[in-house]
Amino acid sequence: MRILVTGGAGYIGSHTALELLTAGHEVVVVDNLSNSKRSALDRVQQLAGRPLHFYQLDLRDAAGLEAVFAAAPVDAVLHFAGLKAVGESVERPLRYYQNNVAGTLTLCQVMQRYGVKQIVFSSSCTVYGAPQTIPVTEAAPYAPVNPYGRSKMMVEQILHDVHAADPAWNVALLRYFNPIGAHPSGQIGEDPQGVRNNPVPYIAQVAVGKRPFLRVFGDDYPTPDGTGVRDYIHVVDLALGHLRALEKLATNPGVVVYNLGTGRGYSVFEVLRAFEKAVGRPIPYRVLDRRPGDAPQIYADPHKAERELAWQATRTIAEMCADVWRWQSQNPAD
Repeated sequence: MRILVTGGAGYIGSHTALELLTAGHEVVVVDNLSNSKRSALDRVQQLAGRPLHFYQLDLRDAAGLEAVFAAAPVDAVLHFAGLKAVGESVERPLRYYQNNVAGTLTLCQVMQRYGVKQIVFSSSCTVYGAPQTIPVTEAAPYAPVNPYGRSKMMVEQILHDVHAADPAWNVALLRYFNPIGAHPSGQIGEDPQGVRNNPVPYIAQVAVGKRPFLRVFGDDYPTPDGTGVRDYIHVVDLALGHLRALEKLATNPGVVVYNLGTGRGYSVFEVLRAFEKAVGRPIPYRVLDRRPGDAPQIYADPHKAERELAWQATRTIAEMCADVWRWQSQNPAD
């Protein structure tokens, strides 16, 4: 299949592009490189031993996007492109709605014009906000608490409406939890830019000397050690989940929704200790006040994806941290 990957130079997109190439698909990447690097795609091609097609393009550029679709038939779209810093979304909401929502509208309009009606959307557990019941199932109500989460919710609703208007559309909405890790080669990984909720890239940057200490936001939550608990999932497991979702679309399921997570929560201190084992030395940290809006804990119920996609996250927190450290130590400038 010829697969268009929007945001394919980014963290999750690049790992998924590699798995697509490895599985024998033809990959076309569209990315404006606003929060990613072309070098990631060079490494993806080296690891896969196969080329991909790359267009440096913003999704809101309708004419440019049409040229991509016109160049060769596209069978399906994996849609990762979007801004994703929660804190920044609170400070600059219009930028997030313009980029994440308007970009998706343009993409869907061009897909419709070219008869492409298969899409896997990179959604997020932020659409649940601070859920009342843990673990979180796909039946939990929408309750996003920041513009980033609301932008993901809006796109989900748009895709539901597109399918309702034309049932030929098949849509997989993948709500994933906290991606960490890196490709085991150490050649591609996460290069954080801007404010992130995920502590792991910061732990890695402290370990490599780019930051003086890890900031731990709150140690007085009602959790076993007082720090926030999250469901951390290895980015390669996550990438493979997108391939399983793509296979699901071939069965004409309509709109399907899946949590991608491990079903196990880890506290900040548990992740810190696992990373210290990977590095072989203590990592300095400071406990600060809680951040407004942070939930004490959230982790997935992933059983629906296990049943319907034959997919399961298999990599441990030790493997996640070891792979992050391999990436960071081999790429200290990133």
